[in-house]
Formats: sequence, C-alpha cells, structure tokens
Amino acid sequence: MRAHRLPHIWCPGCGLGNALRCYVEAMEASDTPLDKHVCVSGIGCSGRAAGYVNVDSYHTTHGRPIPFATGLKLVRPELEVTVFSGDGDLVTIGGNHLIHAARRNLDLNVLCANNFNYGMTGGQFGATTPYAARTTTTPYGNFEQAFNLPLLVAASGATFVSRWTSLHVRQLTKAIERAFEVDGFAFVEILSPCPVGFGRKNEFADALAEMTHFREKAIVRHDADLREVGITMRREDPIILGNFVDEERPSYFVGKDDLLKSVLEGRE
Repeated sequence: MRAHRLPHIWCPGCGLGNALRCYVEAMEASDTPLDKHVCVSGIGCSGRAAGYVNVDSYHTTHGRPIPFATGLKLVRPELEVTVFSGDGDLVTIGGNHLIHAARRNLDLNVLCANNFNYGMTGGQFGATTPYAARTTTTPYGNFEQAFNLPLLVAASGATFVSRWTSLHVRQLTKAIERAFEVDGFAFVEILSPCPVGFGRKNEFADALAEMTHFREKAIVRHDADLREVGITMRREDPIILGNFVDEERPSYFVGKDDLLKSVLEGRE
C-alpha cells in the first residue's frame, strides 16, 4: 500500500476498504512478484484503488479501464494485469468493453465492486441497480431490470466467474488468488455496501444494517444455476455467492497463436 495516501477517502461502512485489502493480500500471496502486478482502474469511488496500491497503476477515463488494460496486456503479456473498478464504470458505461474482453478470453482479472449505484457522483441508478430500488434518479423505484453479472460474463465467455461480498474476506481473497492463476478472462463481482449513496435510500438505517443484510441473506452455492443468481430488493430472496465458473479454455493469446499456426500449416 502507498501509506502516504492513507487514510482513504471512502465513507464509513463502505465495503471498498475490505475489497482493496483482499486484493492486496491476494497479490502478496501470489506467485507473481509484485513488480509484475499492474492495477488499472476507471472513474468512481472504486477507481481510487489504483492510487492506493504500491504497484504500477493506471487511473483511466470513465468506462475505459478494460481497453487500457487490454493494450497493456497485449504489449506486456508477462504482466499480471488487474482491473479494479465499480459497476457503473465497468458495466453501465463500459459494458461493451466488458463483454468483448470476456468473449475474447483476454488474460485479465476484473474485480467489479458492485454497490448498485453511482456512489461518487450522487447516487444515480445504473445497470446493476435492482428492480424497485430507490436512487437519486429513481426516487419512486427503478423500473428497469438489472444485469445479472455472473450470468452476463459467463455467457460472454469468461473462464472464471465468482461473486462474494466485501464481508467474505477469506473467500474473496482466495477467489482473487485464483483469478491470478487463470489463463484467461477472470471476473470477480464484489458486493459492497454503500450506506450513503444506496443504503440510506433503501431503508437501511445505517452501514451496519446494510452489512447485516448481506450477512444474513448470503448463501454459498458454487454450482448455482446462473439464471437464478440475480440480485433483488425482496428481503426474502437470498444473495447467492460462490465460485461459479472455473474452466480451461485457450486465452486470447494462445488461441491467436494456435490459429496462426494452423493457417500456416495449411499453406504448406
């Protein structure tokens, strides 16, 4: 960590501090030397992570951390490139980059801190805001269906797909460690309380109440049907967590080389 940048700017009760700690601990436990790790982030509360980690890091434009990370990985494939950003940045503004990076099976790690709103810019709704949830721009409740992120990235072609909350620190750390090991597109969704931007408008009395909700509703189900893991505002519905997808498939770099080899052999 860059100690001179601390204390961090995140609100009391926000889950991003825990999420960042899990990422740092996973890097320390990784077989990859720290000078080979790179952190790329976009704009938003989560985007500040790139300034706190003491590795090479890039704080990029809104919705564009995955293209920056893609370029970096293409030029320096030996690096362990991780994108650490939020749902608004990665999924709402940057959604097209997300699905195509998964489709290509780029060897990137994407840590998506999902707090269901644009926390930094006023608490507006986005593509992960659950149906009926209240935000500053949906004061009577959101009438749009939210993306189910594990289903979205798995259907797009990711080889590792995981979801934990920022309270499940051991499981989250292990999931990030596994993401580093995967040769392909690895996606970890981190459900993070946002007591000021989201919780206050959705009948959570304080940060503790929102964290208690995550704790009481969480169910670990690694073999879950991903069509059934969407997040709702119904208090009776569980929040399903787990490491949902972990498979081997040629990454973008291996697949490209194999195709080129087959083309050249076919011309002989």
